[in-house]
Amino acid sequence: MLPRIEIVLPAWIDAFVDFERSYPSAEDRMRLAIDLSRENILRETGGPFGGAVFEAETGRLVSVGVNLVVPLNNSALHGEIVALMMAQARLQSYSLGGAALPAHELVTSCDPCAMCLGASLWAGVKRVVCGANRDDAGEIMFDEGPVFPESYEYLIERGIEVVHGVLRNEAREVLRMYAHRSGTIYNG
Repeated sequence: MLPRIEIVLPAWIDAFVDFERSYPSAEDRMRLAIDLSRENILRETGGPFGGAVFEAETGRLVSVGVNLVVPLNNSALHGEIVALMMAQARLQSYSLGGAALPAHELVTSCDPCAMCLGASLWAGVKRVVCGANRDDAGEIMFDEGPVFPESYEYLIERGIEVVHGVLRNEAREVLRMYAHRSGTIYNG
């Protein structure tokens, strides 16, 4: 019998995240993604990456995600992927860009890796907001894969806005904290 795959966010998220709160600015939204990544490290429930999906116009929080690669033994469970999957489950839609839905954005504590960048396109978000950059991830030996300037141009050509460097220093400090605590580098 094949194993069952089940994706469950750490229990601390229920008390940590206020789904009723509005997040009006890119900085408010990014601070949540950074806080999730930091808390995931401090509680030893996964890697140093966090993400969240918001309604772009209203700032309503739809979902959150943290990196669960190591605890769930699944290389696909990056914080961005988990946030996108949880948003789709919550909205009961395989596309966050559906005609009946408001525009959604993915906010992530670090520039997305190649997999997460592709998933952003397929998930239907209209904007991707990033904190730390790929050099910051590389500084602690994470390999973000084949992401090129053309990768971002491809998204932009398809109507997805990409914003880099929101609260970068704060996000970079979380990555450094993970390295200082000898966190597992699972793809370097």
